[in-house]
Amino acid sequence: MAATASTAIGANTLWYGQPATNWEKQALPIGNGRLGGMIFGGVEQERIQFNEDSLWIGDEEDTGAYQNFGDLFIDFGQGSSGFGVTNPSKHTPSSNQKLEKSVDGDVKTKWCMEHEGRPVVWQVAYKEAPQKPIREYRFTSAEDVPTRDPQKWKLEASNDGKSWTLLDQVSLKSHFAKRRQTRVFKFKNDKRFSIYRFTFEHVNKSHFQVAEIALGASGGGVDAVASTVDADAYRRSLDIARGVHRVEYQRDGVTYRRTAFSSNPDQVMVTRFEADKPGSYTGRISLSDAHEAKVKVDGNRITATGDLEGYIYGGGSGRGRKEPYGLFLDYEAQVLVLPDGGSVEADGDGLKFTNCNGLTILLGAGTNYLNKRDKGWKGPHPHDRITAQLDRAAGKSFDALLKAHVDDFSALFERCTLNVGACTPDVLERPTDVRLTAYKEGSVDPDLEELLFQYARYLIISSSRPGAMPANLQGLWNHKNSPPWRCDYHTDVNIQMNYWFVDRANLSECFEPLVEWLNSVREVKRERTMREFGIRGWITKAENGIFGGHTWKYIKGDGSWVAQNLWDHYEHTLDREYLETRLYPLLKELCEFWIDHLKELPDGTLVAPDGHSPEHGPVEDGVSYDQQLAWDMFSNTIDVLDDLGTDKDFRRKLIDMRSRLLGPQIGKWGQLQEWMVDRDDPNNKHRHLSHMIAVHPGRQISPPTTPKLAEAAKVSMNARGDGATGWSKAWKINIWARLQDGNRAYKLLNEQMKGNYYDNLFGYHPPFQIDGNFGYASGICEMLLQSHMGFIQLLPALPDVWREGSVNGLQARGAFEVDIAWKGGALSEAKIQSKKGGICRVRPGGAVTVLHGNRTIKPTDDGQGGISFPTEAGETYRVVRAPL
Repeated sequence: MAATASTAIGANTLWYGQPATNWEKQALPIGNGRLGGMIFGGVEQERIQFNEDSLWIGDEEDTGAYQNFGDLFIDFGQGSSGFGVTNPSKHTPSSNQKLEKSVDGDVKTKWCMEHEGRPVVWQVAYKEAPQKPIREYRFTSAEDVPTRDPQKWKLEASNDGKSWTLLDQVSLKSHFAKRRQTRVFKFKNDKRFSIYRFTFEHVNKSHFQVAEIALGASGGGVDAVASTVDADAYRRSLDIARGVHRVEYQRDGVTYRRTAFSSNPDQVMVTRFEADKPGSYTGRISLSDAHEAKVKVDGNRITATGDLEGYIYGGGSGRGRKEPYGLFLDYEAQVLVLPDGGSVEADGDGLKFTNCNGLTILLGAGTNYLNKRDKGWKGPHPHDRITAQLDRAAGKSFDALLKAHVDDFSALFERCTLNVGACTPDVLERPTDVRLTAYKEGSVDPDLEELLFQYARYLIISSSRPGAMPANLQGLWNHKNSPPWRCDYHTDVNIQMNYWFVDRANLSECFEPLVEWLNSVREVKRERTMREFGIRGWITKAENGIFGGHTWKYIKGDGSWVAQNLWDHYEHTLDREYLETRLYPLLKELCEFWIDHLKELPDGTLVAPDGHSPEHGPVEDGVSYDQQLAWDMFSNTIDVLDDLGTDKDFRRKLIDMRSRLLGPQIGKWGQLQEWMVDRDDPNNKHRHLSHMIAVHPGRQISPPTTPKLAEAAKVSMNARGDGATGWSKAWKINIWARLQDGNRAYKLLNEQMKGNYYDNLFGYHPPFQIDGNFGYASGICEMLLQSHMGFIQLLPALPDVWREGSVNGLQARGAFEVDIAWKGGALSEAKIQSKKGGICRVRPGGAVTVLHGNRTIKPTDDGQGGISFPTEAGETYRVVRAPL
């Protein structure tokens, strides 16, 4: 019997009582920073849609787009002629438009073939009939050639594959009215069947095609009606503390278990199938590629090899791309099948496994991308590398692979814990989707609030590790070749939001990909800026790819804003080598842009000309977005030069120019102005909050240091309102936390949880956009700990609802690691570990005692509620609330 949720589900686990049928809302992600998968957990068919983070189209001029790599399908039954979706008429699909595309949940893919003058048959079979009679189905038309749509067909059903019952027969007068249109067809039926088939008569002279076929009321593909196991026996879970996905269920007295993870140490995705009865696994494995790769089978290995030549992103800004890109990448995916007992043999372009006790499936994938412009962005073909990775992994036991993965993953994840309250045991026993629904209806669930915080940490560990690309708009996971907003690196808030929390949540290693990507594209952007503007330094448009190309429009402050993240990383780590080799060269270039670009007004004030406040308003001088980022860039670089002790003339120039910058202005209705011109509309509810960068993530405005400007910021924030899309609401949590209003920050946090998360806890804009997850985690960090103003502020925005709790392992600027416990809404104790030594400045929010071991330290009082004391590297200091 499968273990029950109450005995097996931990606090850091997402779990569900049914398979996923929707990629975006239900499937669960795994990743090793570079190689990721979305797992569905179907009973009749397991689908793992996978990505590799360098599979991009584009070049040095155009952003291009991040691409879908493909799908791994494991059909359970008698190979290609048994259970699952089949094509009994045996039509040959066109290139990459294979049968499985009809059930992949993506309306932008399709099943297409030359019909050869014969009827086309689509069939699905289940080991057991679905629990409820099927009374409807739906088709989605493909993207082109309307005459190829389904127009004449019949639906039949059977329980033995010999005797068939006609359920529905349709003859449409014409093709579907729109492309990618879904139409529902209902019919009368009171009987349960285990096999269904559509027979399509051809209308087009040569081809038949359909984007999606779905049975049942849910319309979620064949898995929507495929789960016939008892609800208590089926469990699909994701342990985010260990990075392990599991599926467990019973059928015919046999307990089946699956374990999947993407290993950073071994650089492969691993899926293990087990059962408690020998010989229980029979079926077929296929690899579906999204770019017309050549698929071949050799022994127990499937290999798909291709390139991205000719693929372009045809949508988005500028009406898309028409000409081929100036470069393209080679790519490859390999699947290696390791059976326990039974047999594995070639079956067309897949592998058939028969009577196996269990299976281990290894998947590797990659491209020849190299983040070196002087090498043409390309390294060797990935074949040898992927083959070696799979061969090395195949030489290890599954247990060894799992242990290496868990040790690596948990070493990062376990650094930080959060406790903001506890639920009753019955709440914790509920599936995650049930808990989220209850939360949306008003249920109190602080453990779910904690889970979302830790889920963000899980997602960044899984999508941003050293040697990988940075997390994009969807982290690592993407099932489309024309994804929303290119699934790119948006630099007018989104990539910044992805990385706000990373150092604070004690995952500094996960920051490295952002640093390496930005440094790899600097030269491209510097040359283009000189070519188009004739000035030093560089700027970027808002949409960015991996080769330095960009699209949409220039947002002049964007480069400086991303560089602010890089400065923040130094402040948390005090990594000297990083400061000298990575940070300062980049900051100096960006300062040079502002030095050359700023315009002097008659009174000597400096303003940025022809600016734009993303993503609205006029183009004009002195936009607050540019002014605040120029101030921030100069300030950060001045501090860097203080640490380096070099370029003193350059430092003096920056100090002079910073002093003459037009600063934040308070307008006629008490607001913080978004433009130099006092035109702010109190009814403007725009999602972008670009004039709030000085509050967050910047440090120009803060209640302790600039109270009048902080009040003006509150006026503006109140006018903007609390309603917002996912990432915008997340940013508002951070801003209100910086304005030290914990109850307002929590209100937004609560509303975001109720209105901006799918059942799999992916944040949505909509659609899915991972900055909503990462911005949420950043907001919690800001509510509990701030250090941007030169001192550590403990519990600066603690909401009333979190009366008692603790957080361990947060990082503060100055290379301090902080644990905090509170009770009755006030600090109980903080432990501060100094990693690099130096003076620790703290604002504890009340009278405290400072202890080092058993010794009491007398700190220096700054007269403003703060204290300071010297620290030694590696030592821990306790800040204890004084007795009342």
